[in-house]
Amino acid sequence: MLASISRILRNLAFYAAFYGGSAFFVLAGFPAMLISDRALQGVAEGWSGWHRGCARLLLGITVKLEGELPTENALIAIKHESFFEAIDTPHLLDHPAVFAKAELLRIPLWGKVGGTFGLIPVEREQGARALRKMISIAKAFNKEGRVLVIFPEGTRIPHGTQGPLQAGFAGLYKLLGIPVVPVALDSGPLYHRRWKRKGTITIRVGEPIEPGLPRDEIEARVTRAINVLNPPADDQASS
Repeated sequence: MLASISRILRNLAFYAAFYGGSAFFVLAGFPAMLISDRALQGVAEGWSGWHRGCARLLLGITVKLEGELPTENALIAIKHESFFEAIDTPHLLDHPAVFAKAELLRIPLWGKVGGTFGLIPVEREQGARALRKMISIAKAFNKEGRVLVIFPEGTRIPHGTQGPLQAGFAGLYKLLGIPVVPVALDSGPLYHRRWKRKGTITIRVGEPIEPGLPRDEIEARVTRAINVLNPPADDQASS
């Protein structure tokens, strides 16, 4: 009983601190956009770092990174179990450009800041024209030396299950022509809930996958690699 009350109080403190601080960072993003790209990058990294700090100090969530993340010329494909990894990306990586649902860039204030920072809008129902525009934006960021980040499942997938990759992932891989670095994680059991739990989130970086593979092979290899910390429910039951 006392443990449950303590967890609820920690969560309430986290929500107040993180979302209260987020309002400050969004507002700070507007003058930062007028100053320089580097200034806006600092705001985004500060917001992401604020989230990481609030999670650690108020929720008792720590992060363990296994392996080395690339700093350029790579499409990083990250497992998606909760909002944790989406918010943590600017802290985890150096100035990434992130594929994101176009709807997120329509959020007042935040969408403007996010688009200027480097979110690449994904218009899922707009066809070939939208795909060409998306590839053009992504290639421009890649030429700047920024890593590209995608959550290939397209939405949050509960821990213990493996969702299919979005249909457009293989097309992006083919048209970008750069290595894919798969990243597995296990944030779901701790973070994907109203009352979040303390513990350690492991982020494991897989081996780079070369460009030019057939669709079936790249999808199979990425699916396998991003789920190494997320065994299917039937495997969990048998262990």
